[in-house]
Amino acid sequence: MDFEELRPHLLRVGYRITGSLADAEDAVQEAWLRWTEHAAEVRDPRAWLTTVVGRICLDRLTSAAARRETYVGPWLPEPLVTAPDDEGPLAAVVRGEDVRLAALLLLDRLTPAQRVALVLHDALGEAHAEIAAVLGCSEEAARQHAARARRVIAAAGPLPPRAPAAAEEKVLAVFVDALARADREALLEVLHPDVVLTSDGGGAVRTALRPVAGADKLIRLLTGLLRQYGAALDPAGWVPVRVNGEPGFATPDLPGVPPSATALTVVLDEAGEPRIAAARQVMNPAKLRVWW
Repeated sequence: MDFEELRPHLLRVGYRITGSLADAEDAVQEAWLRWTEHAAEVRDPRAWLTTVVGRICLDRLTSAAARRETYVGPWLPEPLVTAPDDEGPLAAVVRGEDVRLAALLLLDRLTPAQRVALVLHDALGEAHAEIAAVLGCSEEAARQHAARARRVIAAAGPLPPRAPAAAEEKVLAVFVDALARADREALLEVLHPDVVLTSDGGGAVRTALRPVAGADKLIRLLTGLLRQYGAALDPAGWVPVRVNGEPGFATPDLPGVPPSATALTVVLDEAGEPRIAAARQVMNPAKLRVWW
């Protein structure tokens, strides 16, 4: 099997384990270097490369957990930003529900060993014996790590189901138009009453250090920012994108306004109407790339 055929799978492994595309890409590159030395000896390339990437990412995840203790403000995974019509390698990675930002935040509740075991077994179908090789433990211990991880995830409750794609696109357009006009009533129609905005600036960019909960609070924040920054924050300049498979937008680096990537979670309310239930905005420059 050609290495390039496995690249999307390996990127998904690395990203799901670490929550960082940069770490995932580094792990896949290192796995490729090892592959060039041992390819002739490998009977099952997919399993072998998955194990290699898993081991590399486990080390990075353990180091990241220590760094997270001093992180400023809310932490969000590095966003995977694609164009709505993108068919490249990243588009293949973000098709699964398991790479939504909300799903990755649930994984962040796990220990490194639990996260690796759950991702490799439940999401990617790897055998416990192979997971044990990644973790450097017995097969039974690997099984227990996965079982404990499932209990933690189950206790958090299921993720809200997404609205149909057409409803997502409609809501995004209505939201941007209402915000551009600072139309409070129109915004209330499109925002879920319990909507939550989470912003990740990592201390490098000024953002809210706590999530902003509730439609009224969010509208006051957004309209206040529009008044403060004026044309520099004009929603007409936002770029429609997919962020980890969900609708969203990216903003370019404008004078006085740092770039960002925002994912919107759209759900159907009790009346069956689509509403924005969550907005997750990444502004930490270390997690952003140029997409426009």
